[in-house]
Formats: sequence, C-alpha cells, structure tokens
Amino acid sequence: MLHCNMNRPSNAQLELEDLLANFHYARRQDQLGRLASLAYCEVKGWARLAIKPALADTAIRMFSENPCVSKVEFLQNIDGLISELELRYQAYRRDNTM
Repeated sequence: MLHCNMNRPSNAQLELEDLLANFHYARRQDQLGRLASLAYCEVKGWARLAIKPALADTAIRMFSENPCVSKVEFLQNIDGLISELELRYQAYRRDNTM
C-alpha cells in the first residue's frame, strides 16, 4: 500500500530549488551569459510548469521589451528576479510544513 506524504516537495519546488542554486552560483561567478540564459529560458520554463504566468512574462519582458543598457542594470534585474524566486521558494517551504 502506498502512503501519500503531504510534506513531499513537488516537482516545481525541486526544480525551483535547483534553479535558485544555479542562479546563486552564476551570480557569484559573474557569469552574465549564464544568468541571461537562466532568466530567459529556465525561469520562463519553470514559471509555466508552476502555473505562474506573470513571472514567465516578467522573464520574457526583461529581454524583449526593456533590454538592459548596462551591466549594472542587468544585474539589478537579475537580483530582482532572484528575490522573486526566493519568495516563491519560501512559500513552497511554508506550505509543505503545515
């Protein structure tokens, strides 16, 4: 008989954990290309999986509507995106401890 564990992380939560680890590593290493790839491709994909269309739109708009004119601006946008993802991760953790 299978037992359902309500505290078991979802695929979206696990993928978000990996995504955040990748972001933090790339940010520490100043890997701008990797950060751009994570923001555009990976965040967009994760947000769609997690049914967070507003976050997917934010990731797309970072590159299509408002491209950065400087490294400083790009990193500020990346830091904002990381903060948003961290809030979502904290919400997953909070929901799984109840």
